[in-house]
Amino acid sequence: MGTSAARTVDHVVDTARYPLAEPGGPRWRAVVARVRDDLRESGCSVLPDFVRPELRDGLRRECATAAPSAHYDVETVNAYNIALDTPLPEGHPGRITFERGNAFVPRDLLPEDFIIQRLYTSEEFRRFVADCFGLAEVHELADPLAGLCLNVVEPGMEHPWHFDTNEFTVSMLTQEPDEGGVFEYCPGIRSTASENLDDVRDVITGAGGRLVRRLPLRPGDLQLFQGRYALHRVSRVGGATARHSAIFAYSERPGVIGSVARTRQLFGRVLPEHLAAEGRAVRGDRLLD
Repeated sequence: MGTSAARTVDHVVDTARYPLAEPGGPRWRAVVARVRDDLRESGCSVLPDFVRPELRDGLRRECATAAPSAHYDVETVNAYNIALDTPLPEGHPGRITFERGNAFVPRDLLPEDFIIQRLYTSEEFRRFVADCFGLAEVHELADPLAGLCLNVVEPGMEHPWHFDTNEFTVSMLTQEPDEGGVFEYCPGIRSTASENLDDVRDVITGAGGRLVRRLPLRPGDLQLFQGRYALHRVSRVGGATARHSAIFAYSERPGVIGSVARTRQLFGRVLPEHLAAEGRAVRGDRLLD
């Protein structure tokens, strides 16, 4: 491990609990085994207090200074993030719509010395994430906007029920709201073999409470999540304080760049890299979104 990587890991991560500086060692293997067990059981694992306690206020302050740069876009969506005029049969959950009012600060507006930037680019952090998901390696996205971003949910807003387009997500809460803003999810509600539309519709309409898990998160907790097959949302935020969370986007393949349409939706703009990559994306399954 290089000196720079060692400084990031030792300074940012609570290595007494999460031995990122000891890749492959017995304590590393024990943490990874626990995460993998969680992912097998529920598709989600939380590593509490991943960031050193003395850095949590700095983590919050840094991201709070960036939050005003978020691109805000209140729009009507469905759980599959597909066009609302997509022809779907009567009773299909994709015909149910919500108002989505969250916002994103793109990577190019997050200073390189931010704690979340230093973690995202850390080779040891990336290796740890890959091992937790049982992958040989993961790569930073080549996307200059979506590789790392800050999600902002203002009071009165929510991130409604949806599925992720990628199979795994790594995130970290950086600021708690006064009220609400709870992460809720339905592990394994669909699979590559079945959309399981009846259960999805029950959850969306409020009749599927038995399928929903609610996850308490605190600033500095690291969340590893398999959101491709788990319907999930962030409930409505109340009070006067916004909910902030960092999203660390990695891919099994190098060179991944978001689509023009999705990038413009999330960040309000596209760059030459997005235009050049358009049309080259390859889907890994035949699920709706």
